Amino acid sequence: MPAFFILLYRFFRSLWHGLKDREFRALFLWVLTILILGTWFYARVEGWRVLDSLYFTITTLTTIGYGDFYPKTDAGKIFTILYIFVGLGLISSFIILLGEKSGLIRRSEEKEK
Repeated sequence: MPAFFILLYRFFRSLWHGLKDREFRALFLWVLTILILGTWFYARVEGWRVLDSLYFTITTLTTIGYGDFYPKTDAGKIFTILYIFVGLGLISSFIILLGEKSGLIRRSEEKEK
């Protein structure tokens, strides 16, 4: 259990320090925007509750995909296809940048030095 709290502390510390960086802050805002957009779309088009829509957007973009929710309308399916292509790149870039800020990930140029 202490390891979980240490990990949580490092996550929020990295997020706090990252927000001071212009590139990180811009990517963070894009991630928030795409999560809000997806949540709004699924709540509106699929008729899901906001919490269910947010849950679906996060499980989709992190490639977990439990399958308990899935789009039933054609518009929802088409949006999901495009949403995955755009959102997956944003989320993965954000996770990598967050890992670099926390010191868990180093760029290959830094490793060679």
